[in-house]
Amino acid sequence: MKVAIGCDHAGITMKNEITPVLDELDIDWEDFGTNSEKSCDYPDFGERVSEEVSKGSVERGILICGTGIGMSIVANKFPGVRAALCSEDYSAKMSRLHNDANVLVLPGRIIDGNTAGNIVRVWFKTDFEGGRHQRRLDKITAIEKRLNK
Repeated sequence: MKVAIGCDHAGITMKNEITPVLDELDIDWEDFGTNSEKSCDYPDFGERVSEEVSKGSVERGILICGTGIGMSIVANKFPGVRAALCSEDYSAKMSRLHNDANVLVLPGRIIDGNTAGNIVRVWFKTDFEGGRHQRRLDKITAIEKRLNK
C-alpha cells in the first residue's frame, strides 16, 4: 500500500511521530510536506495529498493540521476522497468499517503522539465492511458526479 502524508506547521511534530508507525506497519509512504515549523497554509498540503488520492496515485492519505478541520474541508473537495477527522480509535475504526475512508485527518494540537499512533494502527488494520455501507457510498459518489458536471 502506498500512502501520501502531509501537514502544515501545526502537524509537523505529529507527522514525525506517526511515520515510524507507518514503517512498523510496513506501509510505503511519501511525505508531501511541510517539513518545517514555519507558518504555512494548510490548503497547500491538503491539496497535494488529496489530489494523489483522488487520481489514484496512492491508495490512502494522512493529513495533519492543528484541529484537523481545515484539512478535512480541503480533502473532501476532491472527487473520490472520503476524509475522516479522527481523534480516538472508535472513529478511526468506524471511518474505515462503514465509510471506507481513504484519508485520515489528525488534529495535531488536540491529541498526543501515542494516541495518534494508535489511531493510525486501527485505521490501517480495519477493512471496509461493504454490504449496506457500499450502497451509501454509491449514493455519495452519485452526488459527487451530479455536482461536478
